[in-house]
Amino acid sequence: MEKQRGLTIFFNDGTKLSVDFPVQNATPQNITAQVQNLLKDQYLMLEVDGALMMFPFHNIKYIQVFPAPDPLPANVIRGASLSA
Repeated sequence: MEKQRGLTIFFNDGTKLSVDFPVQNATPQNITAQVQNLLKDQYLMLEVDGALMMFPFHNIKYIQVFPAPDPLPANVIRGASLSA
């Protein structure tokens, strides 16, 4: 069975959207470069059930990706915990 991954997009208007997806074809060496390229774009793009969905970054408050990719970029603070 393929390992599943997921992400939750939290929008500026308080709504959220969660999606699950299989492991993508990324080598550990490419993950940092792919994250950096993603941040240069204006849209988060997902292929969902055969349709392309584009989410403008200016409408996104933050994105939670799980599990965290390995390896993480060098500038990521590791082992953090959230508290309210």
